[in-house]
Amino acid sequence: MKIVLFSDIHANLPAFEKALNLIDQLQPDAIYCLGDLVGYHVWPNEVINEIRKRGIPTIAGNHDAKVKKLSDAQLAEPGKNYAYSLIGTDEKKYLATLPAHIRVEYQLNNDLLTLLGVHGSPDSNDEYLLQDKDETAFLEVFRKSNANILCFGHSHKPYHRVLTDQAEGQTRYKHAINIGSIGKPKDGTPNGCFAVITITENTSVNDADSLQVELIHFEYDVEKAAKAIEDSPLSNEFADMLRKGY
Repeated sequence: MKIVLFSDIHANLPAFEKALNLIDQLQPDAIYCLGDLVGYHVWPNEVINEIRKRGIPTIAGNHDAKVKKLSDAQLAEPGKNYAYSLIGTDEKKYLATLPAHIRVEYQLNNDLLTLLGVHGSPDSNDEYLLQDKDETAFLEVFRKSNANILCFGHSHKPYHRVLTDQAEGQTRYKHAINIGSIGKPKDGTPNGCFAVITITENTSVNDADSLQVELIHFEYDVEKAAKAIEDSPLSNEFADMLRKGY
């Protein structure tokens, strides 16, 4: 079972198109989007409609959830709210109905392997699960969520961290996977990122190395994306962020 997860497109269509091309070549068995389709760029409707056309299961990121909270007066304000003012009526309705989590369970031999997809954390789409989070606190997140594999985005900084859970006298391994950002990276490079997880019959919660995780970093036409921002009412700083990856 080959699973692709991506997040944080942020209306960056050139990056999204390149990612989809790569994903199509991988021919995954399942694709999940962990939110933040919109914000910071000028192609929210194109991104949303491509997600819908492909039938990709998607959850709400903090920017997606923000859309329904903005008043007409706020949408008319200059600045970053311009990115939300571009979203069409049908697209807003779609964003308003997105769920908070995706949970998938696999029965492998005697193991129940549970993958939970969230945007920020299981508790909040606005919480950061950073790579240096205290291990005890991180394991508590896993216990509360009842998951072996936790996938998320939000910080735009990809990583795969394996934690050792020794509760009840047994050793179990937990996988924390930040899947990065398709369209607004913050890891010091302009390249987008998504995750590929491969689950086989040999995958086990008792083996730290049995889960195959690959973080795919890819180049795209950054200048096209940056120029579109500079040609819009959005802040030119957003274009600089794309070019420098911050």
